Amino acid sequence: MSFGLQSANMDIADSNSHPFSVLTPDFVLDALESLGYICDGRLLALNSYENRVYQVGIEDSDPLIAKFYRPARWSDEQILEEHEFSFELAEQELPIVAPLVQDGISLFRCGEGDTEFRFALFPRKGGHAPELDNEDNLLILGRLLGRMHRVGSAQQFQHRPKISVDKFGQDSVGFITNHFIPADLKASYNAIAQDVLSRVNELYSANELTFIRVHGDCHVGNILWRDDNPHFVDLDDARMAPAIQDIWMLLSGDRSQQITQLSVVMEGYKDFNEFDARELCIAESLRALRILHYSAWLAKRWDDPAFPHSFPWFNTQRYWEEQILILREQRAALDEPPLPIY
Repeated sequence: MSFGLQSANMDIADSNSHPFSVLTPDFVLDALESLGYICDGRLLALNSYENRVYQVGIEDSDPLIAKFYRPARWSDEQILEEHEFSFELAEQELPIVAPLVQDGISLFRCGEGDTEFRFALFPRKGGHAPELDNEDNLLILGRLLGRMHRVGSAQQFQHRPKISVDKFGQDSVGFITNHFIPADLKASYNAIAQDVLSRVNELYSANELTFIRVHGDCHVGNILWRDDNPHFVDLDDARMAPAIQDIWMLLSGDRSQQITQLSVVMEGYKDFNEFDARELCIAESLRALRILHYSAWLAKRWDDPAFPHSFPWFNTQRYWEEQILILREQRAALDEPPLPIY
């Protein structure tokens, strides 16, 4: 099934500030009402930085979640692939919060020219982050990920990229060292970052990896738990990656704790899907790439007023000193043997 993009024009005043400043309450409510919804005036901004997400009250109905995509991050084709993946998962009765569809369309437009936004609507789902020290929860998540990856391996993304060493690693380090890090720490940061990436490249090259469609950002903040039932939300970072990408983020604590957690997750996972144990060799590599990518993500978004306000500790001397220490510790972790599955 293919889902297109619908346009709803509105008159918006020009603005020289950050594009997201256009998203006033009136703009958001007008966007939904242009699609035929009658808003009751209730509007709540939710915790989201990459995009802007709002809970919008609807007369005589449950509130909706409106997600306004960051301009120029994804192409229309890439966003629609995210939606298509959500629909595939939902069709298999996986607990995915998929976009709402109106007349065969899931991606909408509002505004014109430089103030045009693409947005999608979702049903509201309540819940809290799962407790990952509960083995029953880990077992359930393992089963769901096994089912999700079974669907994800059925075909490939054609427009969404892979999680690669170059994109997540080298590009991130290059941007940071060229634009952000203090001069007196630049050499130290670059040296340890390049050492980390060299080792990551070795581990990637030494293992034949299978890339499938994955959630991509499967941390506890993107899992809503309610009445012993989870819902996966926010497939915005869905990419092609090894299956372990969605698994290592569920592991925490010391090595013995992670071994136990991994074994429980795998017990559930293997009920529905095979897992290539060779991928365990790159779990810490993926963690290293995420560390580097996260710093670059903050740096590249620093012109967004929400970022300096919400991350005041970023780009301080102390932040970069801590990053150098974290990368040194991660470099040591890359030489540890992979976690076993019992």
